[in-house]
Amino acid sequence: MKKLALVAAFLASPLAAQTPPAGEVSADRLRADVEKLVSFGTRHTLSSQTDPERGIGAAVDWGAAEFGRISAACGNCLEVVLPETMIEGRRVPTPTRLRNAVAIQRGSERPDEVVIVQAHIDSRVSDVADFASDAPGANDNASGSALVLEAARALSGETYPTTIIYALLSGEEQGLYGGTLLADWARQQGFTVKAVLNNDVVGNSCGSDGYCDPDHVRVFSEGPRADLTDPLRAAQRREGGENDSPSRNLSRWIDAIAAQDEVGLDVRQIWRVDRMGRGGDQIPFLEAGYPAVRFSVAVEDYDHQHQDLRTEDGTVYGDTVDEMDFAYLAKVTQLNVRALDLLASVPLPPAPTAQAAVRTSTLIEWQPVPGAASYEVYRRRTDQPYWEAEPQAVVPSSADLRVDLAAVRGDDWFFGVNACSAQGVCSPVASAVPAGQFAPVAVEEDDSD
Repeated sequence: MKKLALVAAFLASPLAAQTPPAGEVSADRLRADVEKLVSFGTRHTLSSQTDPERGIGAAVDWGAAEFGRISAACGNCLEVVLPETMIEGRRVPTPTRLRNAVAIQRGSERPDEVVIVQAHIDSRVSDVADFASDAPGANDNASGSALVLEAARALSGETYPTTIIYALLSGEEQGLYGGTLLADWARQQGFTVKAVLNNDVVGNSCGSDGYCDPDHVRVFSEGPRADLTDPLRAAQRREGGENDSPSRNLSRWIDAIAAQDEVGLDVRQIWRVDRMGRGGDQIPFLEAGYPAVRFSVAVEDYDHQHQDLRTEDGTVYGDTVDEMDFAYLAKVTQLNVRALDLLASVPLPPAPTAQAAVRTSTLIEWQPVPGAASYEVYRRRTDQPYWEAEPQAVVPSSADLRVDLAAVRGDDWFFGVNACSAQGVCSPVASAVPAGQFAPVAVEEDDSD
């Protein structure tokens, strides 16, 4: 069985029958935003901060102003901020100003509980230190930046229990600096980060070898989580959980959402942090202990990514608008919007535990989470990738938050629990394994003191 059990809860939800905000996504607006970003010539992090028409400063200013225009259209529903810092290090030889453009759509019930959709706005050519040459960065990553802006247009008129943050990040090509800045900023705000959707290279459907796949998008997720302590790593080695990080369960949940939407885009889950030998702005969030995944195209076109604008031996190189597929980008945007719409509506997943040692039954327990009306308990065989189609139990929030699964020998299974809203919309599953909770492991360690 390919899709996880969350499909059943999703289908039962009243929200599933409504026209999703994803219907408001426009391929024409996405193209216009990509063309505008390309018009800045280069968006290299070391390019001009002050030129009003060229460079990273103009691009970030435009992104912030666009958030402002979106906010004005919804009665000032967004708070626009520009977190910044000074950076210096590998690929940044001199102290350099770094800014992100961020729009905050505050939740009505749990405003400190947030879901983030983000993309890096900076660009580069073949030489990562070349900040003078034209670096259009159409697909990498004006495509992701346009997606974030379009998501804000689609969702900003809605009201959600929890907060959505839309973020355009600088400094990715120089070393994930913008992602690090945003992760640090989120922690400083005291936010509980439910999920991070990082979009990077999401606007082409054909690869540099001519192979095309407009029907899939890749979602990357980590296995063992980056913030594991030595005791937790030892516990996972003993009890399992290498395939049950919160990010991996978030990826499974997104896969199920895609299967039920009519966007015409299927998720290909890639069970590694990122592409081989490469990285993206989801990584600083993973290192901070936050659930995060990366969306990227099904097949990459390396001739039109990180390349100087040139023609060699009949091959045209350069990351230009004409190499993009805006119908495909619209589908990826629609999937992000649908996922954001649901993530901002559901409670946080709980942090379940499973007791099964030297017994013929398994006891699953968890603590209540704000906004939950009920919980569902799932299981899967240890050699299977997806949760079973039906929950083992449905527990109302008013009951004891524990389920004793009689005659279920825990050695043979992994277990998990999700949280459902009063409308019947359910969160991703959190696995009952060491460090399975959707929170930094430091929270678990503090709670155990």
